[in-house]
Amino acid sequence: MKAQKPLLGLCPLGKFVFSNEDAIRYKKRVQARLTEWQVPFVDLEGLLPDGLVKDQSHVDAVVEHFRRSGIDGLFLPHCNFGTEGAVGMIAQKLQVPALLWGPRDEAPLPDGTRLRDTLCGLLASSKVLHKLNIPFTYIENCRVDENAFQEGVDTFLRAVAVANVFRKGIRIGLIGQRIDFFWTTIINESDLLARFHVEVIPLGMSEFIEAAKERVRKNHDRYEQEVAQLRAAFAIDGFDTDIPLLNILAVRDQLTELAEKHGLDGFAFQTFMSIIDHMGAYCMYADCCVSEQYAFAGESDIHGAISDIILRRVNFNRAPAFLTEFTVRHPQDDNAVLLWHFGAPLSLRHPQEKLKIGHHWILPSPLSGMVHFRLKDGPITVARFDGDHGNYQLAIGQGQTTEGPRNQNNYVWLKVDHWPRWERILIEGPFIHHIAMAYGHYAKALAESTKYIPGLEAVFLNDTP
Repeated sequence: MKAQKPLLGLCPLGKFVFSNEDAIRYKKRVQARLTEWQVPFVDLEGLLPDGLVKDQSHVDAVVEHFRRSGIDGLFLPHCNFGTEGAVGMIAQKLQVPALLWGPRDEAPLPDGTRLRDTLCGLLASSKVLHKLNIPFTYIENCRVDENAFQEGVDTFLRAVAVANVFRKGIRIGLIGQRIDFFWTTIINESDLLARFHVEVIPLGMSEFIEAAKERVRKNHDRYEQEVAQLRAAFAIDGFDTDIPLLNILAVRDQLTELAEKHGLDGFAFQTFMSIIDHMGAYCMYADCCVSEQYAFAGESDIHGAISDIILRRVNFNRAPAFLTEFTVRHPQDDNAVLLWHFGAPLSLRHPQEKLKIGHHWILPSPLSGMVHFRLKDGPITVARFDGDHGNYQLAIGQGQTTEGPRNQNNYVWLKVDHWPRWERILIEGPFIHHIAMAYGHYAKALAESTKYIPGLEAVFLNDTP
């Protein structure tokens, strides 16, 4: 996916009873900061006098301007007080996430007069937004050059990016049927479509297998060259011939073509056993490659694919996520747990790890193709979109990688604040062992996003949100 921040509609507000010059000064300071932070925005320059909303008569022109520009979020900086009625009407008509903030007021002038009453105006506007049932994000009344302002804008933009997943809709390719014994991945597809704009595209496994085999026939020589390069770069064992490796590369390319053809944001793949039997190998290297660009959930986990997409969006698509799973607790650390699965993006590999393609460590199969490497160190956010009986929740947690015993497949040990709390929340549901992970800390933005996703409730795994 292309890395991109949401487009912000910058709607500065003033009021006739306070200093217009001061309002213009702060509007320019906000514009300069957004430009410095490389935030894409559309403002009201050339549309309204001084580029400021000061009256309710400005509402229709502003709404039409922002609609035409296709904004994703609305920023309402109160530059000297605010115009509460206009704030409410603009936000209500646009129906996009709204951000409320105003600069902290300086001391009164020597004669006791004030240039602004920003805090007062914010209290008035917030009441109107509440009255109209309009969700909004609030940044504390702070100065333009304080960290709270920058962090608040960043959190809002990430929340908007996640909300857009459901506002604009996503498409997930489901290849093959759900595996019978994975009851945990039974989902309500109708609910996802009607409530969250998630479209599941069913794609036949037999057609997929035939198309992949045809790719091998057409691209045999090119694939042979790539296999030779893989054998030189990685530790590969368990293959008597190159044919299964050629098939794995074809699976990778077939997945990519389907994503492009159907405009997919991700996949939920049956994973085994049909594809493995027909390809003569576990196709996990293909999964690793595809997941660099598209969300990828094994074992037909559609909710898992949604969770993966959410974490990619909260990072503005700048880095991939990985659908991992909670498996075992750390043997010595009571607050650490193993994140483990297959198909991790190769870019998440620990820099000291050499990639290995070999046998499955637990399934009694003569076939090879499992990809083994430890994931890199760093801060981690995990998230799981899930629900039963019409109630949907987003489990959110963050922690830090830690040292632990060596494992096979793709793994890393995660240390959190209080694992027993995490465990109880996850067990008591509606969650399962699969959970998406991404590097970086985004819990605040994920929680904030649920304000703008009707029917989705944030659940904090950490003791302190």
